[in-house]
Amino acid sequence: MSPEEVQKRAFKARVHHWADKLDVKVTWLGVRPMRNKWASCSTHGHLNFNAELLDLEQHLWDYVIVHELLHFFVPNHGQLWKSLMRAHLGSYEAMEEALARQGKRTS
Repeated sequence: MSPEEVQKRAFKARVHHWADKLDVKVTWLGVRPMRNKWASCSTHGHLNFNAELLDLEQHLWDYVIVHELLHFFVPNHGQLWKSLMRAHLGSYEAMEEALARQGKRTS
């Protein structure tokens, strides 16, 4: 197994860890190249994550994963979403800024 495949498996395991913790049913999970976003999700339980995440630190994985999974409950980035982010990740804003410096955006 190549190092990329190992990293992809580790990332997907992390997604499933958070999905279980947040009680989200993931029906499809993909890691693929994406031009402008770190991730996207659909109301049908489909998740796509940017393959470039695999090169980043795990705490940044967690930010993107939790960000997307919370959209299954809260479709926007309002106060409830921010409160849930803070409850699960603490001071998530530093992670958000680190990802923004990479030139992509979250949903």
